[in-house]
Amino acid sequence: MLHARNIHKSYQMGRHQLVVLRGVSMSVAKGEFLAVTGASGSGKSTLLHILGALDLPDDGQVIMDGLDVFSQSADRREHIRCHRVGFVFQFYHLLPELTLLENVLMPRMVASSILGWTQSRRQARLDAQSIIERVGLGPRAHHRPNELSGGERQRTAIARALVNQPDLLLADEPTGNLDAKTGEGLLNLLRELHAAGQTIVMVTHDPRTAAFAQRTLNLEDGRVQAAKDG
Repeated sequence: MLHARNIHKSYQMGRHQLVVLRGVSMSVAKGEFLAVTGASGSGKSTLLHILGALDLPDDGQVIMDGLDVFSQSADRREHIRCHRVGFVFQFYHLLPELTLLENVLMPRMVASSILGWTQSRRQARLDAQSIIERVGLGPRAHHRPNELSGGERQRTAIARALVNQPDLLLADEPTGNLDAKTGEGLLNLLRELHAAGQTIVMVTHDPRTAAFAQRTLNLEDGRVQAAKDG
């Protein structure tokens, strides 16, 4: 489903160049649950952002179902991000003034024209409510983020990532802001989503978290060092 080929990425930091990725190549099969591990600064979050077309590589390709993502126009890459990829981040990034339901609906709204949203709004709400039920937050749909626990906020972020039915779910340290018990509950949810057919790539520095995945790929100093089955 997804192939990264010889990905290089660096950033200019004042007079110095910070090299982050040094020729990373990897593949993700449809329906796979892959964990990308590595110490802080190893390049794993940068790789995740490039896989999801949030960032551009200096060199290399990302191929999604035969489509060379970075050979597409900016508008086409935006369409890919909106419709084919869902993102879950460590710090949730929920809008505090919106309810849980409204936060989950946001990607569907962004992906629609004004006319399209008017015509599809009712179905979108039904779809969002269904996903909220699926992640166990049905009774909390009309609460705002400051009325939710950390685990509930992250489940909201997962529901938001799923609302456009993405082919690929990318999770960047999804348990990093949670206590151990809450984090385990979230990882069990990711397992359930994977068992239902969702393709997932998860970044983590914690080997216990990585153990929930099918396969682990390790980054060290911007290079792939090893891969193993979970």
